[in-house]
Amino acid sequence: MSVTDVHTTTKKELVNRIADSTGHTKVVVKEILQAFLDEIISELALGNRLEFREFGVFEVKERKARRAQNPRTLEKVDVPAKRVVKFKVGRLMRQQVCDEPPPTKTTRESKPAPPAAPRAAETRPSPPQKPSSQSPF
Repeated sequence: MSVTDVHTTTKKELVNRIADSTGHTKVVVKEILQAFLDEIISELALGNRLEFREFGVFEVKERKARRAQNPRTLEKVDVPAKRVVKFKVGRLMRQQVCDEPPPTKTTRESKPAPPAAPRAAETRPSPPQKPSSQSPF
């Protein structure tokens, strides 16, 4: 997909689609969607982490202050510390958006396993065998 093929979907378009698929009015859907977005912003402003299973995780990270350089003038500038929102993509979104196949057990097992420590029974010599007798004791 090239840059010219990208379509920007607006909140209004999402509201229309959700209203059509659920049978609710656009006004109700817009209020619910806006309330949802407002709650996300409020939680992140408090520094909380939001986890939506299969979708992804929003969290706030603290960036340290650092010294950077303007690439045009080569002038050194101080960049202050700041908080940034990070998003980690969930499994379902990764599968559908990033064209990654779902992880399978065979994929995980195909990784080379670390060498196993020898078992205690394998390292000890076996005890000498006693001659068998007819006695049950």
